[in-house]
Amino acid sequence: MTTLKTKRHQIEAAIAGYERALEQARADLSHVNACIAMFDASGDVTPYIDLHRLFKRGEVIAICKDALKAEGDLDTRELAYRVMTAKGLDTGDKVLSRSLCLRIVQALRMQAKRGKVTALDKRKGVRVWRV
Repeated sequence: MTTLKTKRHQIEAAIAGYERALEQARADLSHVNACIAMFDASGDVTPYIDLHRLFKRGEVIAICKDALKAEGDLDTRELAYRVMTAKGLDTGDKVLSRSLCLRIVQALRMQAKRGKVTALDKRKGVRVWRV
């Protein structure tokens, strides 16, 4: 009986060691896949865009105000689309669009505090703006 219990403990210890080795192998594989994705020259990876250098000071606000004056009330997503088309950016890029929406919201909130624009109710979860 003692021999069987000892053998059971040895097998349990071996299984635990194999599980740790398997976890480490999975982590190593994940890191290798990440390196392959970084160095892959296929061009599938979207480059990061620095929005601060993409626009001049006050340019986003000027484009948004022009669009609001010309077309009336617009929501944040529509304003982001107008800004992207005015700058010749890819309007299908969801990451850029979302980042630009956040920047527009911050800029227009500051303009609303100064009384330059009005923040209306939300439409489908997105703020609507008026000049």
